[in-house]
Amino acid sequence: MSVVFIGLGANLGEREHYLERALLRLEREALLLGAVSPLYETSPVGGPPQGLFLNSCASFETSLPPALLLRKMQAIETALGRERGERWGPRTIDLDLLLYGSVIMRTPLLELPHPRLTGRYFVLRPLADIAPGLPVPGEGKTVRRLLEERPPTAGVRLYRKSWYRIGKLPRE
Repeated sequence: MSVVFIGLGANLGEREHYLERALLRLEREALLLGAVSPLYETSPVGGPPQGLFLNSCASFETSLPPALLLRKMQAIETALGRERGERWGPRTIDLDLLLYGSVIMRTPLLELPHPRLTGRYFVLRPLADIAPGLPVPGEGKTVRRLLEERPPTAGVRLYRKSWYRIGKLPRE
């Protein structure tokens, strides 16, 4: 089993609902949920004008290989109404495979660690809530250290500390 970290985001419709549904579906895809960060409300970065995001990170254990996990994540996004239009545009759900154990890989379809992980405060902040001492492969630094070196980004605020209870799955 490998420990993986997935970033979640939503800025269309019932944002929290989409995040809950994504976690539920990830658990159904041979992933064992470990921890879920608080929710942060964040301003969009790049792309067209759009609404605020809710962002969170979650850890899982899985035996799925990285490429298959990514395909399953993309299928979940599609099932939850994500339409892939304009880059960095609004979406019902966004799932990013941030880290997969200590794997470093670069393929046309998947890069690990996520190529923009260290530059995104809205990802590092929730990731540090659940795995501050986690070393980021290829960086020689922990999540906490990367967060400390990154100035806080305006537009990232705590939205809800406790929002998804492991073992108490919402009904779909």
